[in-house]
Amino acid sequence: MGLLDSVLGSAMGALQGRGQGGAGGDVLMQVIGSLLQGQGGAGGAAGGLGALLQQLQQGVLGDAAQSWVSTGPNLPVSADQLQSALGADRIDALAQQVGLPAGDLSSQLAQFLPQVVDQLTPGGQLPAGGGADLGGLLGNVLGGLLRR
Repeated sequence: MGLLDSVLGSAMGALQGRGQGGAGGDVLMQVIGSLLQGQGGAGGAAGGLGALLQQLQQGVLGDAAQSWVSTGPNLPVSADQLQSALGADRIDALAQQVGLPAGDLSSQLAQFLPQVVDQLTPGGQLPAGGGADLGGLLGNVLGGLLRR
């Protein structure tokens, strides 16, 4: 089990420990974890987040993804834009994995991913040191967003 697996396991535990481990929290945690794992390499959690952002920035979401990392306001994205940037096949596979229609999953990601990335990149920077505290932060971010 790699660092990212451990970090994501900690984040899931943090969500469940606060009573936020319902179906919505579990699905979002699983999908965001899959996105990070699918993009991650030997760089650990920060590498996974960095690679995901790079993919989004190279696609149709360049300005939007950059706004999520910067300290200014986050630009919104649509479900269609996110699906285009990540690839319809990837969204379909993730949706099938969690048992949601692809359109619903894309809509949830479009709503939450900008906020999650914003919170995971404090001060406009990717987490330093391999993201050792990323699990707790990811759990806190998703827990706070799901309470809204």
